Amino acid sequence: MKKNIKITSILMSILFTTQIFVTKVSAADNDELNIDAKSALLMEPVSGKIIYEKKAHDKYAPASVTKIMTMLLAMEAVDNHKIKLSDKVTISENAKKMGGSTMLLDTGEIRTVEELLKGIAIASGNDAAVAMAEYIAGSEDSFVKLMNEKAKALGMNDTTFKNCTGLSAEGHLTSAYDISIMSRELLKHPTILKYTGTYMETISEGRKTPIELVNHNKLVRFFKGCDGLKTGFTNEAKYCISATAVRDGVRMLTVIMGSPTYKIRNKDASMLLNYGFSKYESKKIISKDEEIEKIPINKQGDKYFIAKAAKDLEIIIEKGVNKKIDKKCILNIDKNKREYKKGEIIGYCEVYIDNTLVGKIEIYTDRDFKIGGLLENFKSNLKNMFEKAI
Repeated sequence: MKKNIKITSILMSILFTTQIFVTKVSAADNDELNIDAKSALLMEPVSGKIIYEKKAHDKYAPASVTKIMTMLLAMEAVDNHKIKLSDKVTISENAKKMGGSTMLLDTGEIRTVEELLKGIAIASGNDAAVAMAEYIAGSEDSFVKLMNEKAKALGMNDTTFKNCTGLSAEGHLTSAYDISIMSRELLKHPTILKYTGTYMETISEGRKTPIELVNHNKLVRFFKGCDGLKTGFTNEAKYCISATAVRDGVRMLTVIMGSPTYKIRNKDASMLLNYGFSKYESKKIISKDEEIEKIPINKQGDKYFIAKAAKDLEIIIEKGVNKKIDKKCILNIDKNKREYKKGEIIGYCEVYIDNTLVGKIEIYTDRDFKIGGLLENFKSNLKNMFEKAI
């Protein structure tokens, strides 16, 4: 039994490292960027690395960029199976009377969760946001409490939400940094990009007059690869945006707050996204069926299997600077299981940059193998003793 435990310990502690070239953005490069907005930030969202920032912790009114948190809580509820996209929601008088941007929903109208998400993501519908809040939490006030709890859990220390829409309210403030945090969290629910990345949509079922939705984020149409996330404007907040785009496997995320015009906002956002794409690349680290590691299954090492990659693994890295990348094999070996078949998943490989996990893939065995029982371990030990005696 001790031998079996020892073998399992060996298998679970396999660790190997390698190096590739990556790059770092210099402060001098940042000085060359002329951002007109009051506050801005550029992030590589996989690692969370901030590439550029300007007064990123200054607090401002976020306008409808607030709805990123509204969408985040909705997508969490969907992905956690608390609600379904097909659920039907009855529109309240409270939701219908919301001012500002709306879907033009009527009191008593029934719309699905997915349709409300489209209304929030595409048309920035305040009525859709309130209807969603009421459906998830019972009231907007209860939902706002959830928003602030989520903000605190995410470390959004610059943020206080007063409503789920972003309509001007005293004390309703956040920062570019905090918006990047909740935007990055929303990107973990990729279904939302189906809606935030849609430029035009028509909802007609059950209506005499169809709802025509047009995305307030014009970058979705005019900036290559842009598929979200949310714009905002009020007289207090001016023009704001959390914008994301993907090119050649690289995603960038930028936040602009307090821009004087929507043209300047879009110009600044485009400039920062392009800057990010110029500094980062997607690199294949592991190829499907690549041999990852020779794994011994006995003390002598004469019995082993080869752990292979179940699929390709690409990671986002900075261009040009040497950094160490660590790869760690984690084996899920059941101590009560003695036999594994060729092709069976036996764990996964994690990839780290600067101790930050940036990706992982499953690994499989290249052959059938057995983990020896007491009798086999006894025979192996007896053989070793005999060979040493000779």
